[in-house]
Amino acid sequence: MKKPLIALDCDGVLLDLNLAYAKAWQSYSGSYPIEVDPHGYWHFNRWDVQRLGGEELEQFRLHFDADFWSSISPIAGAVQACQRLADAGHELVCVTALEEKFAEARLENLRTYGFPIDKVYATGHQAGAVSPKAEVIHQLKPRAFVDDYLPYMDGISGEIHTALILRGPNGSPNVGPGLSAVSSTHADLVAFSEWWLKNG
Repeated sequence: MKKPLIALDCDGVLLDLNLAYAKAWQSYSGSYPIEVDPHGYWHFNRWDVQRLGGEELEQFRLHFDADFWSSISPIAGAVQACQRLADAGHELVCVTALEEKFAEARLENLRTYGFPIDKVYATGHQAGAVSPKAEVIHQLKPRAFVDDYLPYMDGISGEIHTALILRGPNGSPNVGPGLSAVSSTHADLVAFSEWWLKNG
């Protein structure tokens, strides 16, 4: 019998990209940035960093290589939340808006920290009215799709339970009428897992 599937976003749900961003900034600039808002959604909300453009931005982006994407720390409780879901009989996969060339690095990252996840689907990020993850989600047909970015719920079939993680309220894009379209909202993956095991 096929296990019920849950599709999980990675950055902001499983792994702490905002914290890793500070390390990338340190590697680029030589100094670790000051944290100005621990509840900021975006890196520029959370850290005292300058907005880069042009050649500076291109140089900074070089620090987001395979080594970077394979070494991001998990969000507190995320590994344990996944393990509880897996122990309850669910299959977990990661659907991330990362570039395909870094999919293996992402999987290595998840395995290093003991996430019970064996597959990573990297969709890349394309701007538009429909989530770049929608096609993969429709092919997988999971029981639930968990993400922390409301626009990535656009275009997801109503037959799939959409669970939105409401992390980092300051500067968050998770506001507005689109909230009423998601199936449930949760503070983090731990809260989702507890709710899902009772109600899913």
